[in-house]
Amino acid sequence: MFDITIQSLPAHKHADLPIDFLVVGGGIAGLSCAIALRRGGHRVVVLEQWGPVETSKMSHGGIRLPPNVSKILFNWGLEEALRKISVSSEAIEIDKYETGELLGTHIWEEVIIKETGGEYLFCHHFDLRRLLLDAALKAGAVVHTGVKVASVDCDNCHVRLSTGTILRADVIVGADGPSSLIQQTIAGKDVYGSAPSQGVFYNTTIPGALMRQDSDLSSLYSREHDTMFMWVGHNASAIGFRVGGKDEFALHLWVQPTKPNLGDHDCWSADIDVKEMRRQLGHCEPRLIKLAQRASSPARIQVKIVPPLENWVHRNGRILVIGEAAHPLPAGSIQSGALAVEDSAVLGKLFSHLRSRDQIATFLTAFQDLREDRCASVVNSEQGNLCFQMLPHGPQQEQRDNAMRTWLAEGRGVFAMGPPAEQWEHVRELFGYDAEDQADDWWVNWGLLRERAKERAREMDEKMNARFTAFATGKP
Repeated sequence: MFDITIQSLPAHKHADLPIDFLVVGGGIAGLSCAIALRRGGHRVVVLEQWGPVETSKMSHGGIRLPPNVSKILFNWGLEEALRKISVSSEAIEIDKYETGELLGTHIWEEVIIKETGGEYLFCHHFDLRRLLLDAALKAGAVVHTGVKVASVDCDNCHVRLSTGTILRADVIVGADGPSSLIQQTIAGKDVYGSAPSQGVFYNTTIPGALMRQDSDLSSLYSREHDTMFMWVGHNASAIGFRVGGKDEFALHLWVQPTKPNLGDHDCWSADIDVKEMRRQLGHCEPRLIKLAQRASSPARIQVKIVPPLENWVHRNGRILVIGEAAHPLPAGSIQSGALAVEDSAVLGKLFSHLRSRDQIATFLTAFQDLREDRCASVVNSEQGNLCFQMLPHGPQQEQRDNAMRTWLAEGRGVFAMGPPAEQWEHVRELFGYDAEDQADDWWVNWGLLRERAKERAREMDEKMNARFTAFATGKP
């Protein structure tokens, strides 16, 4: 077990006016939000409905952290702790799901990844959540577990717990996932629940010791370059990678269920019988069968394509949603945790400039304006990636596979499909995005100018009032 205790967090600009935030949800989105807001000097209380035992079961399997999120965590002073629980991805290999045929490989160019300002990391979801919890507590946030929010009063900006207790705040942040209570309050309907299921996603791990005992699996676990393996198949796909901090290999599996109503309910607690997952593999190559035979009990989540949420901020200007409560992604997406941390970073940066309460609604509106296009682009990209991985047999699938076979024969990487400038532009847009820089730019270009305009208006009002008083009293 690695010690990931956070020793200290770097100093950051504090708001002139600290206010009270209630964050509903204590996962990656909620804890990163608490860290970001505490960096700005605000008072933060996090409410997590699950207790420590339930949370440890739900924080199951591996998670991928692209450079756009790792650089934020590095900037927050968490680089050393994060490296203790992760491995850095150096390559990707794409194989056929049904046969194991090698279709292509790609080694990440060091100079390109370096330009993003972060790294591509693999870790265990539980370790990441524990790191963020430790950092949030170290920053001064208050985190309550085993506390269920029963209702939200948007007009009075308070929540009522299942115990009947009422908690008030200046701002309530819904970081409670795709089936968010706060989201339903803002939207007036269950956006996630009403979206049809497109398949199921399993998330599990395999002990490294078991893999090293098998000649077919040992080559997956130990490579010259730490590699992510992607299997592309007919309405099925899998991804595998070694996780840091533990001697384990993560396996993500997307399938069309063979049993009716199998994926009607999400089960994050890893209580699913592993035999169920094995039965859903369908026709696949021997290594995937072996991985499934050695896997621990998986979590199972529905794969949904959810329409965009029109409003992330309630009309009262005091309640908002972030992370997957604002922009749900297909289960297992690489950017799901990353977008949540980006949201938190932007929100924290905006509220570090708070000077008066009349700025609150402005900052929340600015938050959605800043994040909406970025998140929509990434969600579309993630949906496209999943379609690419699960193309059914047919002309498009043959074109995809034959193109990769050609690049492999020519010694080219699977992502070296265009001129270097085009390749870098795609990577820069996705991985090189800097959420905190975007928030800073908004403040310099719009927020600061708006505040100066308001100050000038107040000064003009004061002068006019002084002149009126002088005229009324006859005093010069």
